Amino acid sequence: MRASRLVQLLLLLQTRGRTTGPELARELEVSVRTVYRDIEALSTAGVPIYSEPGRAGGVQLVDGYRTRLTGLTTEEADAILLAGQPTAAADLGLGTVLATAQLKVLAALPPELRGRATRIAERVHVDAPGWFHRPDETPTLATIADALWHDRRLDIRYQRKDRAVERRLDPLGLVLKAGTWYLIARDQSAARSYRVGRITSAEQTGESFTRPEDFDLAAHWSASTDDFARSMLRVRARCRIAASHVRLLRLTNEPAAVAEAMASATAPDTQGWIEVTIPSESYEVLAGALLPLGEFCEVLDPPELRDRLAATAFAMAERYRRTAATE
Repeated sequence: MRASRLVQLLLLLQTRGRTTGPELARELEVSVRTVYRDIEALSTAGVPIYSEPGRAGGVQLVDGYRTRLTGLTTEEADAILLAGQPTAAADLGLGTVLATAQLKVLAALPPELRGRATRIAERVHVDAPGWFHRPDETPTLATIADALWHDRRLDIRYQRKDRAVERRLDPLGLVLKAGTWYLIARDQSAARSYRVGRITSAEQTGESFTRPEDFDLAAHWSASTDDFARSMLRVRARCRIAASHVRLLRLTNEPAAVAEAMASATAPDTQGWIEVTIPSESYEVLAGALLPLGEFCEVLDPPELRDRLAATAFAMAERYRRTAATE
C-alpha cells in the first residue's frame, strides 16, 4: 500500500510541479504528517526532491528530473477505461487504481500534450445520473465485481417485488445505466439482467467458469433493453393529433412508444391533423401522457380512454369554473 502511494506521490510531483503538503495530503487521502514522511522516504531513496518554506513555498522535484516508473499494471490498464466515470471506478473499488493510472499516463506525455490533457479535465465533466436520482445502495457490488474480474461463479439472493429468490450465476458484465448498476449474468444457459441494488447477498462459490467468447456486453444490453421497452407496451390507442403539436409526444412518452406511433402516422388531413396509434404500458399512463397535448389531441379509440380523459377534462373545467365564480 505504501509503495503504491510513494509512486503516486512521485508522479504527482512530476506532473504538477511545486505542490503544498496539504494539497498532496488531500490528493492521497492521508495526513500531512504522512505526506512528509513519504517525502523523506523518497529523498532517502535518492529522488532529488526538496521543499521551500513560506506562503509561496511547497514541495517539488529538481528541474529536469523524470521518473521512468510510468508502466501501467494490469489493474491500472483495466481501470483506465473508466477514466470518464470516476464514480463508477470508485463503486468498483478502482478509484485509487484509476488515479494512479491517470497520473502515469500524464507523466509519460510531453509537457505540451500534458497541458492539453489537463485542460480538458478542467473544462469537461460527465455526470451520468438524471436529476433527482437517488442511487441504489449496492453493498454487494465489490463482491460481484471481483467475481466478474476473475470469472468466478456467484450465489446471490435477489429481492423481487413479491419475493426473494436465490440464483447461482456466471457474471458476464456490469452496466451503469443513469446511475443504477445492473449485473448481466448467465443463469443456467440464458443471460439475464439483475439490478444490483436488489441483490441482498452475494458470495463467490470458488468455482470458475468459461466466459462465452462471442458474448458482446454492449450488444446484449442494447438488445435486452429494446426488448424490455417493447414488452411494456401492452395497450394501444388510436388518436388524432394536430401535426403542429405531434412533437410533444416525445416529452411524455417512452422512445419505443414514440417510434411505433410515428411509424403508424397518416398524412395530415385538410385541417392539419394526423392519425397515430400510440402504445403504452396502461391506459392510466397513456392518459397522463396525452393530457399535456390538451385540445390538440383527440382519442378515437378505445372508448374507456376517451371516457377517462373526458372525466378529467370535466373535473378540471368545474374546478376552475368554481374558482372563477368565487373571485
